[in-house]
Amino acid sequence: MTSRMHAPHTTCPGCQEEVFLDELVGGKCPLCGCSLEDFDESISEYDGILDRSDLSWLIFNYFVFKKFVDLGVPPSQIMEFVSNYEQNADKPPEEWTKTEFSLELPMGVLDRLRPKRCAKCNRLFVRRGRKRITGDMRHTSVRIQYVCDQC
Repeated sequence: MTSRMHAPHTTCPGCQEEVFLDELVGGKCPLCGCSLEDFDESISEYDGILDRSDLSWLIFNYFVFKKFVDLGVPPSQIMEFVSNYEQNADKPPEEWTKTEFSLELPMGVLDRLRPKRCAKCNRLFVRRGRKRITGDMRHTSVRIQYVCDQC
């Protein structure tokens, strides 16, 4: 419903009613038939820029990006994850398929020194390896896992 409110619209000069530009019939008002071609041409140059501009989506992207940057995830991985997540945005929530994520984090000093258990082979290791954060956008919990170099 909010995406409809942010859709480009104008007031018809003939009937003085609010008309959404995607409802025009041959460049004319669907209610009275008055020509709106002047309005259509002026708005069309901004169509590509404002694809995903509703405020709730921008705020969501900001907080997802901020959360992962604060954890130390490289921005390129975050942007890739967000672009994959955007593909699901047009579908109903029951059909979302790419809500799970697994991103690499840099190891801190304590992570490098203490023994870790590999999430794949269940071996203990101290040196090297990778630190990953995994979770699902449908749930609030995230898991931090360690993976050894052999896996």
